[in-house]
Amino acid sequence: MFQRYAIFYTPAAGPFADFAAAWLGWNSATGQAIVQPDIAGLDVEQITARPRKYGFHATLKAPFHLAHTAKPDALRDALDEFAQKRSAVAMGALHVSTTHGFLALRPVDAPPALRDLAAAVVTGLDSFRAPLSADDIARRRKSRLTPRQDQQMLDWGYPHIFDDFNFHMTLSGPLRRIPQETAQSQLQSLIAPVLPAALCIDALTLMGEDRQGMFHQIHRARLCKK
Repeated sequence: MFQRYAIFYTPAAGPFADFAAAWLGWNSATGQAIVQPDIAGLDVEQITARPRKYGFHATLKAPFHLAHTAKPDALRDALDEFAQKRSAVAMGALHVSTTHGFLALRPVDAPPALRDLAAAVVTGLDSFRAPLSADDIARRRKSRLTPRQDQQMLDWGYPHIFDDFNFHMTLSGPLRRIPQETAQSQLQSLIAPVLPAALCIDALTLMGEDRQGMFHQIHRARLCKK
């Protein structure tokens, strides 16, 4: 049994997912460590240390402990039922960004339907989430939350949701020792051959965190297409 669960977007198996898994050094779909690329002038292992445990993903419902009465199988069934009632979201192109000081793939132009989907995931599956502990709340408040974000954290377990949600697929931790522009340019060149011309959010992935803190893909629930 996993110690925490989450709902992420993860891409289907293929060159895009394979490249990102190798870049981070962890394939959450197979639960395996991956040899990372050797790039001159860029310590890939060091800059990816923070996001490695999560695997390549975009957060829709942040990691949470199960409520006392909730069961993992029921969460999986609820995610399937939820996905059958929601449409896939066409997002368009992604680009490598250093917004907030780390490398991530972000949409060039995020559609309103993307934020709507993320908000529905947060609220629609919240009955499975245990309340935050006092330690969790204190840790979150170290990030200088706005009053709105603080209330969202108390109500829904995570501050960066609803109007504060920004879709991103993290590819590094903070870039403190290397020029951000250099790292961004290098990664953009490397990922360009496998980057989808237009990404579609076609599924929601149930994730589980093992006792070592590594996240694994448990189930990928396909969204209904109109």
